[in-house]
Amino acid sequence: MATVDDCRQALYDLAARLDINAEAQGRLDLDRTLACRITDLGTAFHARIKGGRLVDITDGDDPKAKIALITGSDDLLSLVAGKLDVTRAIASRQISIKANPFDLLKLRKLL
Repeated sequence: MATVDDCRQALYDLAARLDINAEAQGRLDLDRTLACRITDLGTAFHARIKGGRLVDITDGDDPKAKIALITGSDDLLSLVAGKLDVTRAIASRQISIKANPFDLLKLRKLL
């Protein structure tokens, strides 16, 4: 099982990767709050997806977040490292993403 610090670092790594992708692909018209809930650690982080970038990563949950990623710590690390396919992970219920359907379509472009 990964630690809270490992999960925090994974989110920062994801933010760095999204920064590179945003520069290469152009801006994505998506400005939403994001909650990342780590089930096996009983912890959460929240951030904002803005223009295809992940910004303002902070410890703690945001119950009003427009997008919620719910997963275990090891699955989060595998997902960010590219070892876990998002579509398969959702289909197998390793991860859960709660968002409106239009936001889900835009999120696919990020991942």
